[in-house]
Amino acid sequence: MNAPDSPLAVKVVPSPNQGTRNDAKRPRMIVLHYTGMETGVAALQRLCNPLAEVSAHYLVWEDGRIFQLVPEAARAWHAGKSCWQGETDVNSASIGIEIVNSGHDFDYPDYPEAQIDAVIALCRDLCDRLAIAPRAILAHSDVAPDRKRDPGEKFPWDRLGAAGLGLWVPPVAVSGGRAFSRGEEGQPIQALQAMFGMLGYALDVTGVFDERTEQVVTAFQRRFRPALVDGVADASTITTLRDVIAASRG
Repeated sequence: MNAPDSPLAVKVVPSPNQGTRNDAKRPRMIVLHYTGMETGVAALQRLCNPLAEVSAHYLVWEDGRIFQLVPEAARAWHAGKSCWQGETDVNSASIGIEIVNSGHDFDYPDYPEAQIDAVIALCRDLCDRLAIAPRAILAHSDVAPDRKRDPGEKFPWDRLGAAGLGLWVPPVAVSGGRAFSRGEEGQPIQALQAMFGMLGYALDVTGVFDERTEQVVTAFQRRFRPALVDGVADASTITTLRDVIAASRG
């Protein structure tokens, strides 16, 4: 690959960590990540290291520069074991974008404005050229809630929403009222699990608020109700979930 697929990419840095999209799948979603390393240079080296067995299609630097690492037609290794709306081979069905940010393990800084502007522009370009639905822009934590936290609660999904990208509704304010947490059982838990499944999270309807349910609640809060990320399904979380489902079908 000599020239980037996206006109927004300023440089191609080929990564050997790629393959063929299985079953001739085409990208129909975009998955956003943070690099989670102390520096962008270290992250780039890892994404191109064949021993690391990890990569992404694009890397967005703090100043807004965009590098392409894997051709869009190829399968990058960014999502790992993951699932969304029944799709268990997310790597074959997605474009992966790594955003340079040290993440939760290294003080988790705010995302610079120039970087978010570049992410928005790249997502819009990908949606336009590859016919990806603008709402099919996901967090890594959405597709792998048991393993991942990125791009995290500081990522400004509201800015993407204002640009017509991603799925965003204003979250309901945190308040009191009935809340559900680990260990509870019954029909309300079944209904809650079914709602998360309707949105796309991989969650069995068991009627038991187990560890997996807590992980999904936490991932949802990071994405849609970032003011409080605690894994407890309070009134704010449940009402926001209802509103997000409605918006996803609007």
